[in-house]
Amino acid sequence: MSADEDYVYDEESGDWMPASELAAKQAAADTVEVRDAVGNLLADGDQVTLIKDLEVKGAGQTLKQGTLIKSIRLTGDAQEIDCKYPGIKGLVLRAEFVKKR
Repeated sequence: MSADEDYVYDEESGDWMPASELAAKQAAADTVEVRDAVGNLLADGDQVTLIKDLEVKGAGQTLKQGTLIKSIRLTGDAQEIDCKYPGIKGLVLRAEFVKKR
C-alpha cells in the first residue's frame, strides 16, 4: 500500500479503505458460485456428466444420462452453464442436472 493511494468510504462496513482494497472486495462479491447436483463447485473448463435424460428443445434430440460434456463455461447465473456438444449450438444446461467428473 502506497502513501499516496486514494481512500474511499465503504458504505457496507462504514470504514474508509484503500480504493484497490474496495475494488477487490467488490469483485469477490460479484463472483457467483455454481454447484452441480451433488454440491461440487464448478469452474470454467470442467467436464460434467448428465445425471438424467434431457430433451433438448429446438434440436429434436435427447441427451442420455451419463453423456459427457467436455468443456463448460459459467454464465454468471448460479444455475446455468454454457456447453458445447456436437450437433447442438448454444446448449445451456441447468447445473442441477449435471455432476462434475
